[in-house]
Amino acid sequence: MDHDHHMMAMAMDHTGMDHGDGGMDHGDHTMPMVKCAMNMLWNTQIIDTCIVFRSWHISSHAFFLGSCIAIVGLGVLYEYLRAFQKSLDIRIALALLAEGKGKARARSVSRSGRSSPDEDAGLLTGRRMFKIATTGGTPVPFLLRLLRAGLYGATVFLSFFLMLVFMTYNAYLILATVLGAALGHFIFGGTIDIEKVLGDESKGMACH
Repeated sequence: MDHDHHMMAMAMDHTGMDHGDGGMDHGDHTMPMVKCAMNMLWNTQIIDTCIVFRSWHISSHAFFLGSCIAIVGLGVLYEYLRAFQKSLDIRIALALLAEGKGKARARSVSRSGRSSPDEDAGLLTGRRMFKIATTGGTPVPFLLRLLRAGLYGATVFLSFFLMLVFMTYNAYLILATVLGAALGHFIFGGTIDIEKVLGDESKGMACH
């Protein structure tokens, strides 16, 4: 009986070892978890840094360098979108101004220099002036409004994305963000409106 019990114990131990080895083999085939370093203070860590997304995980120095270059490019793109917005607004304003002058010239020719009764009534009652004061500008056509809104949304998204990159507190990523913004401003900020700058300066001095 003792011999039978001994054989059964050896068989159970053998089965347990096989089961344990199988569990170990099964564990070796699992994918390693991505480890993102969460830093809330100024740091210069490179490996295991995650940029905004968990999938943007830095696993090598070469990948980190490429990520810094990409962030510089995003900073340049942000400044380009801002400059393009200003340029687009100027072109829209010039087009609307030319269209408004054309319509006004056509009305003046058709009326032979005489204003309509409705326009006179508007001037007398102040309705026309109230309409101009409340609108605060010239209406923009629908498609151009969509274009301006899309550009504005893209600019806001990119600005907040770069802010999240800044909030990694990583010195290299912060430097890449600032470098991209400065490079973009250098490329797309080559002109200056002298009258506007000096006008704002004179108003600021007058307030003191």
